[in-house]
Amino acid sequence: MKKTITTFILIIMCLTPISLSYDTTSSYIWSTDMETSPVSSSITSNTNSNNSISTNETFNNISTSNTVETNSQVEDTNSLNLESGAAILIEQSTGQVLYSHNAHEQLRPASVTKVMSILLIMEQIDSGNLSYSDTISCSENARSMGGSQIWLDPRETLTVDEMLKAICVVSANDCVVAMAEHIAGSEEAFVQMMNDKAKELGMNDTCFKNCHGLDQDGHITSSYDISLMSRELLNKYPEVTKYTTIWMDSLRDGKSQLSNTNKLIKNYKGATGLKTGSTSLALYNLSASATRDDLSLIAVIMKAPSTKVRFAEAQKLLDYGFGKFAFKSFGNKGDLIKNINVSKGVKSQVDVVLENNSGALIEKNKINQVSQSINLSDNISAPISAGQKLGEATFSLDDKIVASVNLVAKSDVPKLNLFTMSKRVIYSWVDLLRS
Repeated sequence: MKKTITTFILIIMCLTPISLSYDTTSSYIWSTDMETSPVSSSITSNTNSNNSISTNETFNNISTSNTVETNSQVEDTNSLNLESGAAILIEQSTGQVLYSHNAHEQLRPASVTKVMSILLIMEQIDSGNLSYSDTISCSENARSMGGSQIWLDPRETLTVDEMLKAICVVSANDCVVAMAEHIAGSEEAFVQMMNDKAKELGMNDTCFKNCHGLDQDGHITSSYDISLMSRELLNKYPEVTKYTTIWMDSLRDGKSQLSNTNKLIKNYKGATGLKTGSTSLALYNLSASATRDDLSLIAVIMKAPSTKVRFAEAQKLLDYGFGKFAFKSFGNKGDLIKNINVSKGVKSQVDVVLENNSGALIEKNKINQVSQSINLSDNISAPISAGQKLGEATFSLDDKIVASVNLVAKSDVPKLNLFTMSKRVIYSWVDLLRS
């Protein structure tokens, strides 16, 4: 009886009209002009083609964390007629330079130095070596710093949260030294950590001699390097803005009043920070960050002749960026692109989705000139694993690729085994006989 059934199944499989073999696939290319607003974009295709994509999936706004850097070069000219000695404007998520003037000139950073100090403090918190509630004591060395401070007493302790507030809002030298000593054992050891981190970030114009920024021979950086560490801090630890956006606050049960040294926090729409700095030798410096809609910018000013010029020229850079550029989202991780056929699989189709968020910084007057191209097969053979690359989407402007993202399988599709194939054939023949 078993032999009879087996023979019957084999006969049916040989005679069945159902094809279970792998089909040779052709590459699918789609290209068209985008005609969507900066807020959202959608992918549609020419439905008259046999190999077309048709989807109503809308690409939503993208978070600025997983974007493609365009690496466009900006000529170093002072077209904005800045009075400051050096300046740079970058897009925060990609690091793309939008404006540059003497960006690699080595200058004294003053208290903008503290951007690196804050970055290392946030790293310690993130790693679990430090908590916001930990109490920090003040040494005689920290007390003696001078310059901007909150006048810590050696008998006094503050929490890490309070220390960060004082450092970010009023640039407290005593607090940053106390934090450095707590983390590394000494300010010297902490400065070594700062220089190691600078090297890691590619800050080739930088040499730190202290953690606070008071004038010291050889303590130098550039506006470009400041933009690098500012970007690292804001991208990795966006929670720092809860401190850098404080306008006024207090410590010690209201006895110590704090007022932010960064006047853009109060006066500039979308300002998120970041740090001021000034000494008699450095003059007036500023790392200014702001976000509007999906666009985040960092403007760095160094060696401005006055504090008024410092803020005015940072605002000029930010206005230039927000006025000329927009962040164009091309889709979010997991967005559905198409269903494609699967041969020899337990499922006949698999969803194709974006592997990551995708977007690019585009000049506003070219926002609708971006073309998009998808390279994707019409059919693929099982087995397929979730996350497996099946194709690629690219986005181009002026014949240059501005962004690309992999297209991947949303789910697993195991390969058919003989038993499952036999069941399918039998069911197909039963359905045929019934009809």
